[in-house]
Amino acid sequence: MGTNYRRVLLKLSGEALMGNMGYGIDPEVVKEVAQEVAEVIATGVQIAIVVGGGNIFRGVKAASAGMDRATADYIGMIATVMNAMTLQDSLERIGVQTRVQTAIAMQELAEPYIRRRAIRHLEKGRVVIFGAGSGNPFFTTDTAAALRAAEIDAEAIFKATKVDGIYDADPQIYPNAKRFTTLTYAHVLTHDLRVMDSTAIALCKENNIPILVFDLTVRGNIRRAVMGESIGTLVGGSCEIS
Repeated sequence: MGTNYRRVLLKLSGEALMGNMGYGIDPEVVKEVAQEVAEVIATGVQIAIVVGGGNIFRGVKAASAGMDRATADYIGMIATVMNAMTLQDSLERIGVQTRVQTAIAMQELAEPYIRRRAIRHLEKGRVVIFGAGSGNPFFTTDTAAALRAAEIDAEAIFKATKVDGIYDADPQIYPNAKRFTTLTYAHVLTHDLRVMDSTAIALCKENNIPILVFDLTVRGNIRRAVMGESIGTLVGGSCEIS
């Protein structure tokens, strides 16, 4: 069975890893994600992952409550490493070789981020999980995902969320909201659709990296995305509503 991609970057939100829990990591969700990634790796597609930390700590929320923003963001980066290590463990327990690379040095726990080493791991069929965001406060893990995707020459970013795409209005408030099948980068930026932050969208636009937004909770969607099936919303095309 052929695939549409050679190398992709999967962006997982921390919230997606907590499932229906109010906080933390749901082991069953992590196990499901690991199994899906393993299925994709078996097809020969190279996968890098950037994971958020919002299920453990959100820097922006802490900063709004009075914490120093830079300090809050650094704590959030540590939360992403916790998620990365959890996902690594789940992948390796099912036989998928995995490396965690962090933007902040944690030599006892993970490799430092080195672009050439990351690419070499991918070429050897290993999953590479990038932790600690970009290593800089005031930048989101969405921006880190766009940056790493550009650096490793990923052909697309798969943004796995809890919704099945991008709508012209909030579907939870407006039942008749329409889902876009494709969108331009400019439309996302102009209408502030908050798929990813504006810095991440601009970086993807500049480097011509398409972004596919889809529902992680539907079993098999990561594989479907790699196979080029019509799911979610693709940012990087024209504006079309399904």
